[in-house]
Amino acid sequence: MVHTNNENVAFITGASSGIGLELTRKLLNEGWQVVGLNRSDWPAEDQGLQSAARQGQLRTYKTSDLSDFNSLRQALELIKANEARIDVLFNNAGRSFPELEYSKQGRELHYELMTVVPYIVTMELMDLLKSGRLKTVINTSSAVVSRVKSFDPDQLARPTTFRKLLGPYATSKLALSLWTKSIAPKLVAEGIEIRSVDPGGNNTLRKGKRSGLPIWLKPIMKFFFSPPTHGAGLLYAGARGKHQGHTGVFLMKDQPVELKFREHAQHVLDQVCTIYETEFLGR
Repeated sequence: MVHTNNENVAFITGASSGIGLELTRKLLNEGWQVVGLNRSDWPAEDQGLQSAARQGQLRTYKTSDLSDFNSLRQALELIKANEARIDVLFNNAGRSFPELEYSKQGRELHYELMTVVPYIVTMELMDLLKSGRLKTVINTSSAVVSRVKSFDPDQLARPTTFRKLLGPYATSKLALSLWTKSIAPKLVAEGIEIRSVDPGGNNTLRKGKRSGLPIWLKPIMKFFFSPPTHGAGLLYAGARGKHQGHTGVFLMKDQPVELKFREHAQHVLDQVCTIYETEFLGR
């Protein structure tokens, strides 16, 4: 297949499973090129994905651990060396953990993976975004941010308590949406729009996967939540739908919603920026 400059290019973290996989399929079906940064391989039985990969419409970069700065740095260097542009960046990778766990850098894993890493990926791929036409960043957040009762940015990296879903997972997603809001004016000056999007309730249960979901939620998710195509559609709408031209917003059910604890947005942004500059870049 010969690709042209008329094809949009999407970059997706966590593209090989769940919502990210369905988003990949949707974009490929609509003629996009897709670049995935994944830990796992594409489903071997999906002939459409395998064909797209052989033809270069689907390109893959692997990392053993997205939250490990050394592994992430190597993958991002390859991406910057081999890709020409990115039209839409989807910071989608995420996971709920069943207990307090910490990254190789020593921070709580939800926070590292879902708050810090999306900032690093965005900063590192800024030049590719500037070379794109759509110049859009979509951060996958969650409706659970509305359930956060208290928020202390200084405890994000090393929380003193843990609660499944409503603990570090929720505060990390809230922190992601807060820095998204705070950085938006700066990115607008570069011609880049950024939004955080709740993909809604999706059945992303996988057998054999340790989960941080409360036990009561699992049967509800199995029988009542939408398939991941629903979340993929909301992420796509967040990028290419009616909210184009609006930046920094948090979208829930494809509508802007005011975030709680907005007074901490700049502090959260300062935190992730400092981690990026001092630890990832080593300045």
